[in-house]
Amino acid sequence: MIVDVMSFNLRYWNEGDGENSWPHRLQAVKMVIDKYQPVVLGTQEGLPTMLAGLDAILPGYERFGSGRDKDRTGEHNAVYYRPDQLKLVEQGQFWLSTEPEVPGSRSWDSSLPRICTWGVFEPIGAGARFAVFNTHLDHAGEEARRNGAEIIWERMAPLAAGGMPCILMGDFNCEPADAPVQLFRSHLRDALMEKNAGGATFHGFSGLSLSWIDYIFATPDVEVVEAAIVKDRVDGRFPSDHFPITARLSLPHQP
Repeated sequence: MIVDVMSFNLRYWNEGDGENSWPHRLQAVKMVIDKYQPVVLGTQEGLPTMLAGLDAILPGYERFGSGRDKDRTGEHNAVYYRPDQLKLVEQGQFWLSTEPEVPGSRSWDSSLPRICTWGVFEPIGAGARFAVFNTHLDHAGEEARRNGAEIIWERMAPLAAGGMPCILMGDFNCEPADAPVQLFRSHLRDALMEKNAGGATFHGFSGLSLSWIDYIFATPDVEVVEAAIVKDRVDGRFPSDHFPITARLSLPHQP
């Protein structure tokens, strides 16, 4: 089965962004999603009001995931998917801390609670189940990023070892040479790198290449058919301060 995936840091609703604040960008985000039509879309930095707005204009999608704070509010790593193509079999969320099941928990030098949202999907009609993980590592704490990545791999590794294809996406807040990316590259395919499509994904609404911090990874049994950094503008406006990234992935046939 071919699965088109997208990772999209939405940039949280910050009034200080002025003309780039969320209400001015909502339609641009929708138009980019409509253009590329991902079957699975991993978002970062979505606040409840932002996601409610997206829900209203993306009728072909359903989503799961809750906020990172103790009361399950705050920023989400929401995962959107197409229910006409996929059935959500199981889903959950864990915190990147020494107490992963405790909502709002944070550890080490993490500036904020950080989470990973995951789901297991079954293709409608035929095809093997596969798992998707969507995360956003800390922007300030190097130790928190390193340990958070290790927790994610600890959760993913048993599924991969059991033969389930896995996809990991998100904003890792670190460059390719940093430990978290090196950890995942030692176990997984880096879609952008494999297709020579890597480069800066954060641009701060400038369109300039500032840093490569967004990634899509997949287990070795998943073929990377295409991968790209999406630099589209809509009516002259960038939909976010990050470029969304996409990958077309071919999942292995069910044995």
